[in-house]
Amino acid sequence: MANKYYPTIGLEIHAELKTQTKMFCGCKNNPDEEKPNVNICPVCMAHPGALPVINKKAIENVIKVGLAINGEIADFSEFDRKNYFYPDIPKGYQISQYKFPIVSGGHLAGMDVTRVHLEEDTANNKHFSDYSLVDFNRGGVPLMELVTEPHTLENAEEAAKLASNFAKELQLVLWYLSVSEANMEKGEMRVEANISVSKDPKVLGTKVEVKNLNSFRSVERAVLFEVDRMTKLWEEGKESEIVQETRGWDEGKQKTFSQRKKEGSADYRYFPDPDLPKMKLHEAFDLEKIKKELAELPAEKRARYKKDFDIKNEDIESYINDPALGSWFEDVAKVLNNKELIKLASNYITNDLIGLIKTVLIKGWVDSSRLPPANYFAKLINMNYESKLNSASTKKILSGLVTTHEDPEKIATEEGLFQQSDEGTLKIIVQKAIKENPEVVMAYKGGKENAIMSLVGKIIKESNGSANPQIVIKLLKEMLK
Repeated sequence: MANKYYPTIGLEIHAELKTQTKMFCGCKNNPDEEKPNVNICPVCMAHPGALPVINKKAIENVIKVGLAINGEIADFSEFDRKNYFYPDIPKGYQISQYKFPIVSGGHLAGMDVTRVHLEEDTANNKHFSDYSLVDFNRGGVPLMELVTEPHTLENAEEAAKLASNFAKELQLVLWYLSVSEANMEKGEMRVEANISVSKDPKVLGTKVEVKNLNSFRSVERAVLFEVDRMTKLWEEGKESEIVQETRGWDEGKQKTFSQRKKEGSADYRYFPDPDLPKMKLHEAFDLEKIKKELAELPAEKRARYKKDFDIKNEDIESYINDPALGSWFEDVAKVLNNKELIKLASNYITNDLIGLIKTVLIKGWVDSSRLPPANYFAKLINMNYESKLNSASTKKILSGLVTTHEDPEKIATEEGLFQQSDEGTLKIIVQKAIKENPEVVMAYKGGKENAIMSLVGKIIKESNGSANPQIVIKLLKEMLK
C-alpha cells in the first residue's frame, strides 16, 4: 500500500491600505502615479534627522479588519525595526511589527488567523537589461500583513482550494470595509503560501514559502505544483532535498523555482523602533463604535440574501463579488417585493444582463451607470411573469434597456413584442402554417406528437416572436384533430 502524504498550507497576505498619505510621512499615497519618485520626502527617503509620524487612519483600517474576522485587538502595540539591506529599503531596515501585532487570532473562510500587523511597503525595483532603477513612490505606503495558522489537509486539491478561497474572501472583506483596493494585478494585494508535506498529519514537514502569486489561479496552481514536487521527493526517498527556502512562481512555466534560503526572525534582528511612540489602542480608539459602524460583511450578506430572497447560491456569489450589481439587485427586489418575482429577476440578471454589459466592466465590477433603472427592469420582469412577453422578447427588450434606459413597455409597443394571445388573430397564422407544412401535419397525425413543436416554432417566427406558445399549441391540437 502506497504511503499517504499530508500537505500543510499557511498564508501570508500583504495588502496596501487605502489612506490619503503614507504610513509615517505626509507624502501622497497614490498607487496610480506613473511618474517615478514624485511622492517622496526626507522621511520616506531616510534622510538623516527625518523622523516618522504614525498614520492613525492606517491603524484604524487594520482594527476594522481585526474586528471583521473576530480577532482580538491589542491594548498595547508598538512598531519594530526589521533589519535587512536591499535597494528598495533606503533606511537599511523596514518599520514593521514583531512581538505586539495590532490583531491576534481570528477566523475567515475556513482558516484560523494568527495575526494581522502593520508595516511600511518597500519601494519598487525596475529592472532593465543591464541596470536597475528604484521608484520610491510606493516606499512607505501602509501595508497590512495577515498571517494564517498552518492547516493540514488530506490532499493537494483541498489545500489549493482552501488557500484560494481564503484569499478571495479576504479581498472581499477589504473591499467591503473600504480599507484597500486589493487589486492583485497592481500588486496592491500579494499572496505568499507556506507549504510543507509530511507522512504524519500531526508533524509538520520542512516549509517552503512561495512568492509572486498575483492571482487566485496562481495560488491554486502553485500549491498544487509544490505539494506534487515535495511528494515526489518523499516517494523517491529524497526528502532531505526539501529545504527551508523562498521559492518564486513562474507563471509562464507554471512551476516554482528556488530564490534564496529562507531567513528566520533572528536574521532580521528585530528591536522596538526608538523614534515611534508605544500605542495604547483601547484608549486611542473607540472599538465599540468602530465595530458598530462596520459595513455589512460578505458572509452576513450571503445569509441575508438566502433568508430574504431564497435565490440560488451562484446568484448570491455574483452579487457578493460585485457590490455595485448587488446594490442594484436589492433596489429591484424592493420594487418587486415578491420572492417568486425576485427569483425570476435574479435569473435574468445572472444569465442575461451580466453578459450584456460585460464589455463595460470597471475594476472587475459592473459599471453601475450601464445598469437600467431598477423600476424599469422590475416592470420588464412583471410583464414576463404576467405572460405579456415571452422569454425571447424579454431578452430583446433587456438588451434595449441596457443601451437606451427606455421604458420596456414603450420598447415592446414600438417593436411589436407583446405576446399575442388573441385566438382569432393567431388562428390565421396557425392555418397558414398547417397549409404550408403538410409533411409535418402527416407526421403528427401519424403518431409523432413532437412534430407539433416544429409547427409551433414556425408560427412563433411568423409572428415575429410574439405568439403565445401555449395558445398556439392549444389551437394546433384543436385544428389537427
